[in-house]
Amino acid sequence: MRRQRSVDVLVVGGGPAGLAAAARLAASGAGTVEVLEREARAGGVPHHCHHGGFGRWGVTGPQYAERLVEDALGAGAAVRTGVSATGWAGPLSLDTTGPHGLERITARALILATGARERPRTARLVPGSRPAGVFTTGELQQAVNIYRQEIGTRAVVVGAEPVSYAALSALRRAGVEVAALVTEEKRPQVGRCRAAAARLGVPSVPLVTGAVVAELMGRGRLSGVRLRRGDGRDGRECVLACDTVVFTGDFVPDHELARRGGVLLDAGTRGPAVDGSFRTASPGVFAVGSGVHAVVPARVAAGEGVRVARAVRGHLEGVGWPCGAVPVVVGAPLRWVAPNLLSPGAPGSRFVLRTAKALVCPVLVVSQDGRCLYRQRVLGKVLPNRGLYFSGSWVGKVDAGGGPVRVALG
Repeated sequence: MRRQRSVDVLVVGGGPAGLAAAARLAASGAGTVEVLEREARAGGVPHHCHHGGFGRWGVTGPQYAERLVEDALGAGAAVRTGVSATGWAGPLSLDTTGPHGLERITARALILATGARERPRTARLVPGSRPAGVFTTGELQQAVNIYRQEIGTRAVVVGAEPVSYAALSALRRAGVEVAALVTEEKRPQVGRCRAAAARLGVPSVPLVTGAVVAELMGRGRLSGVRLRRGDGRDGRECVLACDTVVFTGDFVPDHELARRGGVLLDAGTRGPAVDGSFRTASPGVFAVGSGVHAVVPARVAAGEGVRVARAVRGHLEGVGWPCGAVPVVVGAPLRWVAPNLLSPGAPGSRFVLRTAKALVCPVLVVSQDGRCLYRQRVLGKVLPNRGLYFSGSWVGKVDAGGGPVRVALG
């Protein structure tokens, strides 16, 4: 028997975005606000990250996560852990399962804050056997920081972006020798100081650029990875002996629940398409945080949670849902832009871009139907998998009856 009940606001996902939204909504008197978190503890990714630098005071990840939970509970929101949303029973109704059995929860407003995940080895189509010793960063951090498991003795880290260096730190804390960081890019996707600290540290960790993992080797336990340089046509391959490999980065929004509910997804971000108020194309459904555009720092996700709370309050008070929106698209080598919908009356918030290749002092041009709306030169270097933020001051110039707004390089 499935128990049925109703709340005013239901938040799916107990990470920084969801908890910040719940705290702000509960504190503002939005009615009954409930957060569903499928893991045993709420707080999201920061719970697995034991390094400092989170929040205003630079606390550790677990400390930051606990503060978010305390803020939400202190404001009057309910935070339920071990509860998963399994499907939709209506436009604003979700079926759930958890420690207290099956439920059907109907809300006046629904916030999807489902976060992001790294693509595992299988999704990257890396051939070879299926040995033990293969991790993503999230799996590694949970094993090291929460479960205190034995990892291995010698590891290869695939990737050279910020999360890759976080994996490197976790491996060192676990006493694992790191044989190399391997990236198909031409250079690391972090600042020079951070890259040099790894390369020149004790022990030093070499960075192999322009290479991909072509095969996982070993039966039962990983024994090595075969690397292929360039496009492989010149036959340059080598084998790195290791018993552990960590695939890092290559985040995708955890959009499965949104997809099942028929929520419009953006082809670029692969998360729900949203406007400047984090409204999706489905009335009453909002989406926020790394579940919209993977992946953003915890402080950015929490900030979006605060901002979506204002829009949710407006919805609860009767502000109408937009009937149509102008899509925002990008041209190569840009990968995606968010927000990716422009609704009449929505705030002209700032936008964030991702690029597929490194750019030096690029010029961004925003246009609609051949008409230039905005132009901006970005100073410095823009790296893949790093956010590039630009102003939304041009939103008022958009023709609501016109074609898509295009963001490209000038």
